[in-house]
Amino acid sequence: MDQKLSEQEQTRRDSLQELVKLGINPFPPESFEVNITSAEIKQNFPDDNTLYQNISIAGRIMSRRIMGAASFAEIQDETGRIQIYLRRDEICPDEDKILYNTIFKRHLDIGDIIGITGFVFITKMGEITIHVRSLKLLCKSLRPLPIVKEKDDAVYDAFTDPELRYRQRYVDLIVNPHVREVFIKRAQLINSMRSFLDSKNYLEVETPVLQPLYGGAAARPFKTHHNSLDMTLYLRIANELYLKKLIVGGYPGVYEFGKDFRNEGMGRYHNPEFTQMELYVAYKDYQWMMELVEEMIERIAVDLHGKTDVQVGDQLIDFKRPWKRFTMYEVIQQFTGTDISEMDEEALRDTAKQLNVSIDPTMAKGKIIDEIFGEKCEPNLIQPTFITDYPVEMSPLAKKHRNEEGLAERFEAICNGKELCNAFSELNDPIDQRERFEAQLELGKRGDSESMMLDEDFLKALEYGMPPTAGLGVGIDRLAMIMANQSSIQDVLFFPQMRPEKRTVTE
Repeated sequence: MDQKLSEQEQTRRDSLQELVKLGINPFPPESFEVNITSAEIKQNFPDDNTLYQNISIAGRIMSRRIMGAASFAEIQDETGRIQIYLRRDEICPDEDKILYNTIFKRHLDIGDIIGITGFVFITKMGEITIHVRSLKLLCKSLRPLPIVKEKDDAVYDAFTDPELRYRQRYVDLIVNPHVREVFIKRAQLINSMRSFLDSKNYLEVETPVLQPLYGGAAARPFKTHHNSLDMTLYLRIANELYLKKLIVGGYPGVYEFGKDFRNEGMGRYHNPEFTQMELYVAYKDYQWMMELVEEMIERIAVDLHGKTDVQVGDQLIDFKRPWKRFTMYEVIQQFTGTDISEMDEEALRDTAKQLNVSIDPTMAKGKIIDEIFGEKCEPNLIQPTFITDYPVEMSPLAKKHRNEEGLAERFEAICNGKELCNAFSELNDPIDQRERFEAQLELGKRGDSESMMLDEDFLKALEYGMPPTAGLGVGIDRLAMIMANQSSIQDVLFFPQMRPEKRTVTE
């Protein structure tokens, strides 16, 4: 089926053919040497106007003002926009006017990528401008950018519709250059975290994404099939069990930036594919890990913003140590006025009903407590706060609390109303771990689709002996939302998962 083209798209294809007839390759194979960026010019030229008298720069045409034998245009490179000035008699050798009249005026469009050489000057209007000596078409754009008009002094559409922006991130990055800064911040965040962990001499590793059993978290997996081995495999929901096997093997500290996949709902804080950093350190516990988290995230805030406080929407969030700490039962009592610490499952169900917290019959005690916390407490925790000492039913991979019966040595860091990280004193008793896995299997029989599987190989590893270990998982996407001041996880993912695009069917 032939592609149906708009009038503008057809015009651009016609221009493409005309360029080919003139002997100009719209997609030339040779490289173009760039020796400067628009930002460098704007930063340095006003202080020394003898600079940049022989420059080479490339960028995308974003506007044009054609005025007879001379024209102005604006090009955009990776650092911003800058004005260029063209004179027909200079860029057309031997008074050949084809290049200017036919090519620039008729067959170059907004969105085309060009390379130019020339020198920098300041116009009478005081604008830093590149005087073009030579121009080369580097790539012909066959689709018009989202603009209101494509003539002189083009006015650009804001391209603000979220669905269009996420589906066509490449266009979003062109017409909304500030979006690039979000992803630069994200990269800086990861580099800062990696630098911090490397400075502690922890080893960065890689573990399998395709796994015969999924584990390390309470989540529903994506399932696939390996044809050659004729076996079911799962996309990992967490890195935890493999990383702890490396601790068994003798590494003192390992970490991984990994893509994890959970077959769950989507929203402002959830994408089925997400990035997590998991860290495991031998001979440490969850109390030690809390201090490391404070130190690491405070360091990231300073690296990215030069200070510990970060503006997030209407809130000024301060990551300066120390952070507040509450136990799970304390925070629930603070925000609901109810002490649930001695309640059994039936009493918890009644309490959830009184608090208007929705639960279902498949939920056991731990899940009910988690629902109450998530509904009544979590949204109120804006400043970074540690919630500690979770009920053991909620934490099948964490050690039982050393002092408090029925609790586990676990914490979550909550910030801006959402979980940033989760950490344990890792359970290293293989007998206790087997019992916890078996309890998870019983939850699965009750209909809990997020219960864990029993992993015999992981239990075998524990039976060889794993030293006392502190483990941590940090949600990179949620931390990026905070550090880049974005309200949705889709805004910190280049290509978030989207529902199938609705298409209009025509006869």
